[in-house]
Amino acid sequence: MVQIKQKETAPKVLSPSKLAHVVLRTNNFQIMVDYYKTFLGGKASYENQMLSFITYDDEHHRVAIGTVPGTRAKDAQTCGLEHIAFSFETLEDLLTAYQQRKAKGILPFWSVNHGPTTSIYYKDPDGNQIETQVDNFDTNEAATEFMMSHQFAENPFGTDFDPEDWIQKLEGGAEEKELKCRIEIGPRGVPEVLLA
Repeated sequence: MVQIKQKETAPKVLSPSKLAHVVLRTNNFQIMVDYYKTFLGGKASYENQMLSFITYDDEHHRVAIGTVPGTRAKDAQTCGLEHIAFSFETLEDLLTAYQQRKAKGILPFWSVNHGPTTSIYYKDPDGNQIETQVDNFDTNEAATEFMMSHQFAENPFGTDFDPEDWIQKLEGGAEEKELKCRIEIGPRGVPEVLLA
């Protein structure tokens, strides 16, 4: 028999083993379900007229979409979740998914090299932001070291880039490591694209 003991004097709360899923509430149910299935290359592990549990990997669902009567449209000027982020293994994979989404009419609103990651941002039909990213460093320690640097302190947002330009550079023989090295532009405040 297991006995759970409260360890109130522990230095911190026991951390979860992973982030399992995100649930989005919508008043555009079928539009949102179709969007996320397309966006993620996913499928429903369960779905009815009010709920859809979408998976694209080994987790039974990563994103769930639910509709509740009386739900109003999102107000971008209020507090709440800013974005959901999905990672890719390589820059080539990130840019391939970008091209595939573009072919399906899903266009990003922002592409930026944050430093720790290279990221392409989208908005779903409800206006929720979705980040797709690739790590720029080989280890978490190296990424954290960059985040503790003077360059990151003066510009925690990053340097914008054009995915089409990067695709041409990769196809022309540029190395991923070279492109993922952030170009420093000095101090940067909140980008306009995040204020819209």
